[in-house]
Amino acid sequence: MDFNSLLINIPLALLSIVLLWKGSDWVVTSASKFAHAWGISDLVIGLTIVAIGTSAPEFAVTISAVLTGKADISVSNIVGSNIFNLGVILGGTASFYAIATTPKLVYRDGFFLIGVTILLSFFLFDFQLLQFDKPITNGVMTRWEGATLLTLLIVYMTYLFFKREDLGEEISHEKASWKDGLLLIAGLASVVYGGHLLVESASTVARFFGVSDWVIGVTIVAAGTSAPELATSITALLRGKSGMAIGNLIGSDLFNLLGVLGLAAILKHPLNVSLEARSSMIMLVLMVMLVVYFMRSGWKITRLQGFSLVIINLVRWVFDFMGKAG
Repeated sequence: MDFNSLLINIPLALLSIVLLWKGSDWVVTSASKFAHAWGISDLVIGLTIVAIGTSAPEFAVTISAVLTGKADISVSNIVGSNIFNLGVILGGTASFYAIATTPKLVYRDGFFLIGVTILLSFFLFDFQLLQFDKPITNGVMTRWEGATLLTLLIVYMTYLFFKREDLGEEISHEKASWKDGLLLIAGLASVVYGGHLLVESASTVARFFGVSDWVIGVTIVAAGTSAPELATSITALLRGKSGMAIGNLIGSDLFNLLGVLGLAAILKHPLNVSLEARSSMIMLVLMVMLVVYFMRSGWKITRLQGFSLVIINLVRWVFDFMGKAG
């Protein structure tokens, strides 16, 4: 690829991030209005439309990557997005204001996220992660493993529904109009096209710099698809509701792992990823455990702890680019 092509694809990658960000926002806003007009409760709207809408960029990028044979980007996007959510977004939010937590958030949602992340690690590499004295082959996730992840998501959402939990989401109650129908269509089209554009442009840029699909997916693509979560957290911070961010981010991480990767493994059988995924998966497991520990210590994430999460994520990025390029 020549330099002129690089100059074209970098702006295209930035454009795709904007399309993903605005598209998911339009989907959540318009679909929430229609759902409320049809008598659907705020709880169900939060569990479905808001959760799916904020994860729409990850979904679009992952499925597009799977269908175009770029399995590394499909998985690394989810792994990197989850690390970015906890490291930069949650950590950055806590760096400004300490975030209070609750026992339910720690013992139910936090521990469930730890379990799901560890389960995904074993699904990808079976028990190779425990065999440090033996060579590890590329990761593989089968269709039944993907179905298991989707089943866990359904069970979790059903549990929340019957427990009548407050999800901490702000749902619009404005009356829906024909303009919202157009907005919904435009949002879906924006997310789908933006996801495809990001995969193609990011892959092209990665090849130019000699960086692997996994590295570009776990860093740049992951940060781009986390734009809705970043916007939500910034909005909550400006409104003095920083505590809302942690529940939303944990929920988004769970939906990414169970829903998006579960469906990806079902569509692409088997779902193969490179050996580079091993260190990133270990990093994700450690990051989740650290965040839950911070949540439990004093029942809040302090500003210092939040700052440390940001630093860890930035160091990981440097390691990915410097240590795994080529």
